[in-house]
Amino acid sequence: MTMTLAELLAPVTPERFFAEYYDRKPLHVQGGAAKFAHVLSWRQINRLLDMTHVWSGHSLQLVMDGTPVPPEQYCGRATSRDNAQVMQPEAPKVRDWVQRGASIVMNDVDSLTPGLAAVSAALEGAGLGKAQANVYISWQSHKAFPAHFDTHEVWAVQVEGEKTWNLWEGRAEWPIAHPVFRAMPQAQHEQQKGRLREKVLLRPGDLLYLPRGWYHDALAEAPASVHIAYGVHAPLGMDLLNILVERALYDPEFRKPLPRQDGSAAAKFALTSRAGALGQRLAELCREPKVMEVLERFVADYRFHRGGNDLLAARGIAPASEPPGIEAEAPAFRVLAPGAKPVRRGADWVLKTAGGVLPLAGAEVEAAGWLLARPDVAEAELRAAHPGVDAAALLARLRDAGLLAAA
Repeated sequence: MTMTLAELLAPVTPERFFAEYYDRKPLHVQGGAAKFAHVLSWRQINRLLDMTHVWSGHSLQLVMDGTPVPPEQYCGRATSRDNAQVMQPEAPKVRDWVQRGASIVMNDVDSLTPGLAAVSAALEGAGLGKAQANVYISWQSHKAFPAHFDTHEVWAVQVEGEKTWNLWEGRAEWPIAHPVFRAMPQAQHEQQKGRLREKVLLRPGDLLYLPRGWYHDALAEAPASVHIAYGVHAPLGMDLLNILVERALYDPEFRKPLPRQDGSAAAKFALTSRAGALGQRLAELCREPKVMEVLERFVADYRFHRGGNDLLAARGIAPASEPPGIEAEAPAFRVLAPGAKPVRRGADWVLKTAGGVLPLAGAEVEAAGWLLARPDVAEAELRAAHPGVDAAALLARLRDAGLLAAA
């Protein structure tokens, strides 16, 4: 599964994005419900959460109306796959907090499914930096976080429900992941966020881009909302300092002791002169072809390297076919028209779609009503629930009518 920056931004072109929005101002791109249907679904969320050993009190967090829930209140002590003692979330406790309205934050998910990894690859492939993703699951009228800024760019991909984002006029000046910026009291954030710039309602298929440091907060408007926030960390000017430290190691001028200080004017002058000479030498090092070569390679390769595993191909072995009697797992479909129901038109039953009406025959009426009341469905589930229906044919017709999308 692949995706490009052009597909992510469509109908806005990458050229327009970089000319008008990148690192300048927010951008809201409206998309159809099918646009990000492949990225994440409720079915996939539940599967990920059931991978118990993947999660800890750090990687899975609960937030209740802006206040983090202590891990001790939804986790139990367990042994991780690395044989370390961790606080591991327990489903009954998590469910109890969800019933109270707690938001769920699933951290570092950018490579856990093909859909999540496709968006990560699209952002990194465009040279924007390292993309790290968190899933935010929130419930109507319960806000996870108050107004704040992030120390990275935010690309919010809405996959379920609706969420209103408050975008404020304030913007921190290129903050970084350092306590100077991360330890600010909320009162200071409230003072610096400024006046409300705009409200943005994200619906499934929508994208919101926020430059680094832009003040924002959000509130779910639907019974349930799911968005993935991709935090994109670009290489910084400070990274050049790390390269220069490595280069200075081989320069004897930087290995010499600094002038001893005895409080005299002469000693101060000597130190000032030496600092100026070293600063000039650093400027010279910055222009060295080898330093520039290392810097260019560092910036060009500034991304996470995910996937690429194909063990059979590595050994030159063709993949085996499925054993007789074993059926490959059928793909799931996302319901794009929740609440749609078959209606009677004279003696017939039909489904209303954006392109007109879709006639239904016999057992299809009950089957269509059943599956459209669900967030998603797999062919095997439809066959089991309605054995008298040609499940594959019905799913294909509903997909072609724009009521379903591959999840």
